Order: sequence, then C-alpha cells, then structure tokens
Amino acid sequence: MDITFLGGPGPQRGVGVVAPFDFALDRELWRWVPDDVSLHVTRTPYVPVEVSLDLARLVSEHETLGEAVRTLITVAPEVVAYACTSGSFVGGLAGERAMCEAMVRAGTVPAVTTSGALLEALRELGVHRIALVTPYTVSVTRSLEAYVAQAGVTVAGCAYMGLTRHIWKVPYRDVADMARRAVRRPGTAQALFISCTNLPTYDVIPQLEAELRIPVISANQVTMWAALRRLGTRAVGPYQALTDPAARSGPVLPGVPEVPDVPRAPEVPEAPE
Repeated sequence: MDITFLGGPGPQRGVGVVAPFDFALDRELWRWVPDDVSLHVTRTPYVPVEVSLDLARLVSEHETLGEAVRTLITVAPEVVAYACTSGSFVGGLAGERAMCEAMVRAGTVPAVTTSGALLEALRELGVHRIALVTPYTVSVTRSLEAYVAQAGVTVAGCAYMGLTRHIWKVPYRDVADMARRAVRRPGTAQALFISCTNLPTYDVIPQLEAELRIPVISANQVTMWAALRRLGTRAVGPYQALTDPAARSGPVLPGVPEVPDVPRAPEVPEAPE
C-alpha cells in the first residue's frame, strides 16, 4: 500500500522541560499539551536527599539548570519550563527571576518556572487571596506562603500533608480531602492552588471547581499553561478555569457531578494560622 500521500508527520513546536530527578508525572504534563506541540523532558542529577528545603535548593542551582537547559537546546525548543514548585519558590521572588535569567542565558529562549507561572496565573484570574494545598512538610509549606506573600497574595487557608517522598503516589481522593480542609470557610479564598509538580491533579481540577465554586489551579497546570502561552497557544484543559475561559463565570461546571464524599484520609496536620 502506498502511503506517501500522507506526506509525513506535521510540524511540531517544542517545549523543553527541566524536572527534578524524582519527577514521575510526565504523562500528566502531556495531557495539557495540544497535538502540534511536543515536550522534551530532562531531569536534574540525583541527590540522596528527601523532599525538603535543602532538596529544593539543590535541584535549582544555576549550574544545574544551565546544564539541563543545554541538553535540551539540540532539539530546538521555543521555550523552556522548570517544572518544580519548591525549587522555584525557595529563593523568593528574586531567586525565581534569577533562575529564569540563568535558563535564558543557557538556552537563548524564553524560560518559565512553576512558581513564576503561579503568580502569572493568579494575575490572569484576578486573584489576590488564595488557599493552599501542599504535600510538603511545614517548613517547605511556610516557604511557599512567604513567596506568595512577597507578591502581595494573601493565604486565606492552608493544609499540608507532611510528605518527604513518593508524592506522586498520593490518590485523587486525598488531594480532594485536603482541598476541602484548605477551603473550610466559603468566600475567604478566591482560588485554590495545589502545589508540587509531583502531585497528580489533572482529573480532580474540574470536580473541585464544581464543588468549591472557585478556580482551582495546580503546579503542573500553571507550568504548562504559562509555557504554551509563550508559544501563543492554549493548554488543553476543558472545564478548568485557567485554561478554559468559559469556565470562569457562572456555574463552573453545569451538569458535571461534584466530587463524591469519600472516607477521610487519616488526620494530617494543617499549617497553623
């Protein structure tokens, strides 16, 4: 059978992704990406440190970022994204900007980070008061709170899981349970942010928006949204307020069932007020 009439694959645009060595959710990133865009993923070198502020600093060193970006340039991405929330907020606003500058120097293409994308997404949604869900320990969670506070964003509620490893194994129902804990008082938060690129969130976002009646954004979502925005294209996320403007007003998800009640996970600590 002659298949030459197909003409070969269509042109692809590239997004380079630098992820920590323990990142396990490549497939989730792809779900936000349209068919004419490819992801080119590389990882930082392994270090024998659990999830902590020390690890966040190690996986975000400028030399490490530069080496990672240079491995991506061969395939000519149009933008490079650093897919790690803690690694990009641990140095505050100035640290995040310096990381972007280091990546641009190494690759001569635009660069975004997860934490920078978070602030960009909050501006897009007109949000200045948020609730937070994190899988982190209290010290890492506090660092995130300090980062958004530097940007003039108020944390109206917060719940954290206290994990130091295997974050990608957290089930959706636990994420939903923590979201409810963070948004205990309706009307106090304008949006919910679920932190950590290793925490699965794609499928739970629309259901949580329907239940909580506020935009729900996540680390992987904002990273892909911001990177694809640099290409002049949209992330693929139906019924997600950030990626689908139709979901931003009125009932968030008419006709879509709310997250069902599930047995509560074992008690976990909340970040103190």
